[in-house]
Amino acid sequence: MSKQNEEEIANEPQQKEEEDVETNVETNVETNDEAEAEAEAVENEFDLLQKELNTLKDKYARVHADFENIKKRLEREKYTAVEYANEKFAKDVIPVMDSLQMAMASTQTEASAEELLKKLKEGIELTVKQLTTSLEKHGVTMVSHDEPFDPNIHNAIQSVDNEDVESGQITQTFQTGYKYKNRPLREAMVIVAK
Repeated sequence: MSKQNEEEIANEPQQKEEEDVETNVETNVETNDEAEAEAEAVENEFDLLQKELNTLKDKYARVHADFENIKKRLEREKYTAVEYANEKFAKDVIPVMDSLQMAMASTQTEASAEELLKKLKEGIELTVKQLTTSLEKHGVTMVSHDEPFDPNIHNAIQSVDNEDVESGQITQTFQTGYKYKNRPLREAMVIVAK
């Protein structure tokens, strides 16, 4: 072999190593650039996600605070509504009180006993009618005396033999019962036929 060929063969591995080093350097430079770009992209994405998280935390805190405020306001309104629930009823009963006071004042007039009694009776009848109307307006009704005995709204205090009335019918009422809508407020005290 010639000397030139031998030198080429001997230099060939060295050239190959130099080419490999150059390729590795270029690859490392490209890899470092890619890694830096990827790291920067991840950092940017992290920053965006962090901002979004902070925005959502802020939004959650505001919504939670609004919810708590609404909850407290509704609680106050509920207590106020319960406290003043009977206001309309009271306003409707005040005229009845006025009528009773006028009846009391009428006893101070200079009239005959017979005329005074007649006026008092008439005033009391009108006052009872006025009170009944006010109660009915608010769902309070009297338990009927004409209906058959119902243990849910009547309290039988006595049973008597009565040939004129069917068994189980009410013959006499001692105390009127009242219902609020469909719920009994006070049972009627009655005498029932056997």
